[in-house]
Amino acid sequence: MRLIRSLSFALLFYALTTMIVLVGLPIALFSRKGISRVAHHWGRLYLILARATVGVRMKVEGTLPDGPVLVAAKHESAYETLALLAILDEPIIVLKRELAAIPLFGTLIRRHGVIPVDRAASATALRSMLLAADDAKTRHRVVLIFPEGTRVPHGEAPKLQAGFAGLYARLGMPVIPVATDAGIVWPRGLMKQPGIVTLRFGETIPSGLPRKAIEAAVHDAINVLNG
Repeated sequence: MRLIRSLSFALLFYALTTMIVLVGLPIALFSRKGISRVAHHWGRLYLILARATVGVRMKVEGTLPDGPVLVAAKHESAYETLALLAILDEPIIVLKRELAAIPLFGTLIRRHGVIPVDRAASATALRSMLLAADDAKTRHRVVLIFPEGTRVPHGEAPKLQAGFAGLYARLGMPVIPVATDAGIVWPRGLMKQPGIVTLRFGETIPSGLPRKAIEAAVHDAINVLNG
């Protein structure tokens, strides 16, 4: 039964995502706001399908951000990525440069708003990231980052990627950390299981902290559900 439910979710989601991309492309040509609404509904679709097919529900704890902040989230699965896209107000997303280069899909997400990160960490890539951060700051929007850099199994707590502190300093925004336990029911791979995914929005961490202090505060806050 789990296999059938998981397959049903995958088939429905990717089929509908293809349709959304095709519909979104002409919208992206004329309206950035319009494509952001498409992205929001894409995230909502993900949550609806996860609940209807697999039986996964979401519980949100804490207060969602109001105004431009840097949201730093734990990354255990695709679930929290799409969930945050659905519940945050038009977030600009920090993501791997490779994703922004995917044909058609990359066009849509660039139009929505992204800060591309190159894992090669060259000087050119760093300058590009910081220029994109400056642009994000002028838009007065939430910026969403997964500071550990990649998905990790539930219970693991790797150190934050070096680029997080630089982006935090450049943006000059307070940080709202988000912890999650999504990896328990929504691990990497096909098989999912029913249950509840918690997204816990923590207390606001002020801007202007030294690197070691902000990294320690965020690392602790996004891992509070690891126990």
